[in-house]
Amino acid sequence: MAGVITYVKESFEELKNNVTWTPWSEAQRLTIVVAVFSILFSLAIWGIDTVFSRVIKAYFGLIGN
Repeated sequence: MAGVITYVKESFEELKNNVTWTPWSEAQRLTIVVAVFSILFSLAIWGIDTVFSRVIKAYFGLIGN
């Protein structure tokens, strides 16, 4: 158990003294960029899914007749 406590203490020490944190304004800007690209990517996937489902429905409609 002492090893775990030592590990946690050393981890916090590492975070406080050796990690370079991104400035808050840059973090906000990058978060917005990620959100926009996530939305665009999800819309692209939705569009492709819609097209494929219509193609498959048309294909099975031709086979069924």
